[in-house]
Amino acid sequence: MIKKVLIANRGEIARRIIRTAQKMGTETVAVYSDADKGAIYVREASQAFRLGPPPSQQSYLMADQILEIAKEAGADAIHPGYGFLSENAEFAQKCRDNGIIFVGPSSEAIRAMALKSEAKKRMREALVPVTPGYEDEDQSLETLVLEAKSIGYPVLIKAIAGGGGKGMRLVDCEQSFAENLLSCQREALSSFGDDRILLEKYITKPRHVEVQVFGDQNGSVVHLYERDCSVQRRHQKVLEEAPAPGLSETTRQKLYDAAIKAAKAISYEGAGTIEFLLDMGGDAHEPSVYFMEMNTRLQVEHPVTEEITGIDLVEWQLIIAAGQPLPLSQDEIKRNGHAIEVRLYAEDPENDFLPEIGLISSIGFDSGARVESAIASGDEISPYYDPMIAKIIVHDQDREHAFLKLSRSLIQTHVSGLKTNLGFLRRLSVHEELRSGNLDTGFIARHQESLLLPWADPKPKIVHTQPNAFDILDGFWPHQHPVGPLKRPQRLEQSEAVSGDVMAPMPGKIIDLFVREGDQIKKGDKLLTLSAMKIEHTLKAPKSGTITRITVSKDQQLHNRGLLVVISDEE
Repeated sequence: MIKKVLIANRGEIARRIIRTAQKMGTETVAVYSDADKGAIYVREASQAFRLGPPPSQQSYLMADQILEIAKEAGADAIHPGYGFLSENAEFAQKCRDNGIIFVGPSSEAIRAMALKSEAKKRMREALVPVTPGYEDEDQSLETLVLEAKSIGYPVLIKAIAGGGGKGMRLVDCEQSFAENLLSCQREALSSFGDDRILLEKYITKPRHVEVQVFGDQNGSVVHLYERDCSVQRRHQKVLEEAPAPGLSETTRQKLYDAAIKAAKAISYEGAGTIEFLLDMGGDAHEPSVYFMEMNTRLQVEHPVTEEITGIDLVEWQLIIAAGQPLPLSQDEIKRNGHAIEVRLYAEDPENDFLPEIGLISSIGFDSGARVESAIASGDEISPYYDPMIAKIIVHDQDREHAFLKLSRSLIQTHVSGLKTNLGFLRRLSVHEELRSGNLDTGFIARHQESLLLPWADPKPKIVHTQPNAFDILDGFWPHQHPVGPLKRPQRLEQSEAVSGDVMAPMPGKIIDLFVREGDQIKKGDKLLTLSAMKIEHTLKAPKSGTITRITVSKDQQLHNRGLLVVISDEE
């Protein structure tokens, strides 16, 4: 077995790996940037080493430095978590070249699935159904415009090395294709170091369903059922559940068979996820199933699979990485009940879910739910990393009871100090359409108006709860939580005057400027594009008028929330 594992990651996934490693008697080594020096996971590990300044390029992406730390600490394995170096084939190979176990698949398997274009070609060869699209080498604008027209609008532009909703644009017509292509290529180059893209037919009513697979070094592959991840904003997941609601056993078996076939085609080892699109818009009795991509790592939403199977996926990762066979055969893996996970983010749902940064003054969770988090009262959400605060997971006998438990848990959750999507999640958890199982990837956009209605808590009362979850983070949250039923406030008077001062919502880099001083603009016109937290945010004019002042220039790095543009009133 593995004796000491270095965790090349941060936050809640680092804590998650530490917990299982400690249960298995394995020592842990944490690494941290200056921004994470006082983080909970750093204190919980057996050892901790500084990597460097907060930017990930100078810390968590420093592969050679991480390897040197692993050697110094005497670690015999490195677990990459998810994000950062988790799907970096070169890093996986370097680990093995240095005699260190990489807790994940082979570098060859990572390469096979890293580029979406190559992955789709492989899947076609393995007779796995694939979404229609364009994946060839010619990346000229002329060729891409012709191919998009041939596929038929709407089309998706996707970075071939993309993931997590980054490097993706939905294009409705030819007139906006070139602009979206350029934006997608910029974001892809910034996030993944590769600006190549592919085109994919946009399915107008898709469901995003994925299958958890595990393979061992003996060539055996099993599935651990499916998860539905259709509830998304900006192509990023907000709510995940297992099993996927409303699917026939015929469709489920299609998913399992295709997932096993895909994993075996690349001799896959360890934990992986095969992601599919289900076309729910056709007239056929059963939806069409299309391979979308494979994530060659552990997923953020892995806890819902753990809840319905009772299997610790991180434990299986460590067992398989040590060369042992799969602990269970397919027939021995049973499914029990229903599980749901929601992601609590520091973001403003009313402002296109724009991420928030700042200090969390107070935070508390329902002790009856499973909570995966590395944030405590007094911690700061920085501009350097993903703004997720916590994952809240519930499990019950069926979907209806799981949603009831989720609603109660969200009411008993509180966060203060900055804007979050907590109110949005509360409304989402009681939405009749979602509870009925009528969902697809356009669910949030379709119901955004009702999901963003203002809500307020009444004066809180204290409710005592007892822990009974899969996972309790000892000493993290109080045993008393302010709770109460949600209610609508009176419709509030709004000032008719709209400020013409456009402020930076967070630190970042100015990617594009679309206006100059003296320009006459209309409300909603694009002003500039800001890149922050690896996502491009286009800021628009809050009112019509004249641009009287611009305080920034293209490619300028902003280090705080300052004034960007001033718009005077129309004369």
